[in-house]
Amino acid sequence: MEKAKSFTDLIVWQKAHEFVLSVYNLTSDYPKAETYGLVSQFRRAAVSILANIAEGFVKKGKADKLRYYNIAQGSIQECKYYIILSKDLNYIENKNLINLLEDIAELLQAYMNTLKSNS
Repeated sequence: MEKAKSFTDLIVWQKAHEFVLSVYNLTSDYPKAETYGLVSQFRRAAVSILANIAEGFVKKGKADKLRYYNIAQGSIQECKYYIILSKDLNYIENKNLINLLEDIAELLQAYMNTLKSNS
């Protein structure tokens, strides 16, 4: 397998980008009262996943890389909560979004495990 030259080559980043686009599309239909609340927080957390993967990719040390990927994991969990809240508020019904997020979490964990095991 060829080594990634850019963070955009990472499958986890590509899936996370798909997730962010879905979040932006989905939240555009939320009530106007949520613009500066849930919509803003949800979008920021989703973008944070990608931003931390991108930033971690260029870090030289393994510990630095893992720190950024761990922050991305935190943003994944934050988004998971926003999906639960959105469903409870009847803003969304879509189960595909949570499935995509779980795929991203698994891919990121696998990427981190590979990084940990490589010297």
